[in-house]
Amino acid sequence: PGALQNGASTSDHVALEDWRPGSRSLIWGFNSLYWKALGLWEQATGKGYEQALPGGQSDARNLQAARELILQLFDVWDGLANRRALPEELYVLEIGVGNGNQARVWLDEFRRLDQEQGREYYTRLHYLMGDYSPHVLELARKNVADHAEHISTLVLDALRPTETLAFLRYKAFLVYISNVYDNLPTDEIVRIGGHLFEVEVRAAFSQSDARTIAERFDTTSKELPELVSRLLKLGPELLSDSDRQRFPTPTAAVDFWRAAWDALKLEERYVPLVELDRYQIAPDINGELMRPIVMANGDLRMHVSNGAAASFAATLPLLHPHGILQCHDLFVTDIHQYLNGFRGPGKYDGSVVNWVNGTLIAAIGSRRGFDVTFEAFAYRVGANVLTMTARARD
Repeated sequence: PGALQNGASTSDHVALEDWRPGSRSLIWGFNSLYWKALGLWEQATGKGYEQALPGGQSDARNLQAARELILQLFDVWDGLANRRALPEELYVLEIGVGNGNQARVWLDEFRRLDQEQGREYYTRLHYLMGDYSPHVLELARKNVADHAEHISTLVLDALRPTETLAFLRYKAFLVYISNVYDNLPTDEIVRIGGHLFEVEVRAAFSQSDARTIAERFDTTSKELPELVSRLLKLGPELLSDSDRQRFPTPTAAVDFWRAAWDALKLEERYVPLVELDRYQIAPDINGELMRPIVMANGDLRMHVSNGAAASFAATLPLLHPHGILQCHDLFVTDIHQYLNGFRGPGKYDGSVVNWVNGTLIAAIGSRRGFDVTFEAFAYRVGANVLTMTARARD
């Protein structure tokens, strides 16, 4: 991945938006478009999205990890069954299903262990697969066709999972999330000499890149911001339908999309953040929650992980009292990690990635009565991915 580079001066760039907090930048419009129109992007690049990940695959897919998690569930269910407290329907939710390989591994192993141990839990299992991308969901559905009668697929927004999953409240024994939080919008805040600042950003093209793109697609540098806005609003297919002269086919519109993404840079500036108490991390999560983190660590710059915070807080109410949320992702668990390495935003093949502020996520969980722990992903040596587990406090 590459860094979203910061611009040198306004005169050297064609601004695509006004100054704003990072979580509201149009880079997230590009990110959303990537997942909505992933099939067209993959056709144009000739490779699947997982090939853009470090190592060419997600860390989440591992048979031993699946077996360990399933056996934990069996222990919980056995205990509830012995007390006649086990529901008839056993719900498992996966958010961010990718191409379905993880689900297939998990379900195959679940069925094998269930048959081997004579539990008969498989017949009661409801495995819900949720993803923002219809294209990804369709791939995943085909990959788990052998378990079709136990599967439901749902298009959902990870920022607002309860809009789709309100029926699941207090029912999920496992919520499994992999490489989703690092792909959600975030602000950044800075502390310098005891003063707090918010990082505002502005997406832009360099003048030379703007001229190159404009010449290629029969437009002008001045018109590019409006053309990019239309791309993000309509998507490549509708953009082609509405502007056949510039984009005679959806493929031509995808070419414009890819050229724009490749050229995209971020300018940034610091603006005073006067009161943490008035800063909103996410719905019902006030900025005062960050005060102990920010004030205890001297000068620093850190992610707020607004999208991850919103998703995490909205997902916790879906858990059964004995349920767990397990998440594999890029987490910062020591704020000093922000001082010794770049944690994003980074450009992957069409999408944006930032490390997630695990310290803040843990504070949100604690405020809601959940214990949150982090540990190294046990089945891939040297992986940056950590496993976060959240469960209701005893």
